[in-house]
Amino acid sequence: MGEFARVEVAGQIATIRLDRPKMNALNGQVQREIGESARQVSDDTSVAAVVIYGGERVFAAGADIKEMADMSYAEMAAHSGTLQDCFTAVARIGKPVIAAITGYALGGGCELALCADFRVAGESAKLGQPEINLGIIPGAGGTQRLPRLIGPSRAKDLIFSGRHVTAAEAKEIGLVDRVVPDDQVYTAALEWAATFVGGPSVALRAAKQAVDQGLEVDLDTGLEIERLQFSGLFATDDAKIGMRAFAEKAKPKFTGR
Repeated sequence: MGEFARVEVAGQIATIRLDRPKMNALNGQVQREIGESARQVSDDTSVAAVVIYGGERVFAAGADIKEMADMSYAEMAAHSGTLQDCFTAVARIGKPVIAAITGYALGGGCELALCADFRVAGESAKLGQPEINLGIIPGAGGTQRLPRLIGPSRAKDLIFSGRHVTAAEAKEIGLVDRVVPDDQVYTAALEWAATFVGGPSVALRAAKQAVDQGLEVDLDTGLEIERLQFSGLFATDDAKIGMRAFAEKAKPKFTGR
């Protein structure tokens, strides 16, 4: 368990909880602990789904600017690789991941939310990529994951301007999936995560990999990725259980094998 990022598991749902007062600034230690937490929950076969949560006040206000300000090019060249690796570990968690966004999700905080499969935001949440105002650009996936999610033109608007968007606008442009009252964000994320408990975990992992990997390649290659994942699932117990239950008009009881 890390000092600023910890894993809490209840009812087969894991929460990666950020807790670095006051604003969950993502310094190097927090980044490493996020990566370690992501690998932990990904490897834990008892976990069906994951929620990333920064607490009632803030998701994550971004990178620790004080830590970065005096870094040289050589230092940042090394550090940025570690930063991206930690966030990529979140994106590659082999089960559904939901970001529960309260308060600010800016810079690295927004980039962390982009690594989730789904995003639930509170009504007063603010999201954005304000790095341009510091004379830099997003470095933890913002220039890549954001345009893949909301399209290049809208992504450039946010990145070029550095402006913050409200939860309502974020939902309108597809940056978040659901907006709920501020005090219901975590509960809503847990309820969404609970829908995956008892599901076919091997098929869910295959579906996530097929979609994510398919976005990186041409259509023909993507279809081949899908074909291999699809046919491979016929070797699983869950596929037999699911199709047998369908034939018998019964509810399947998946085993995750």
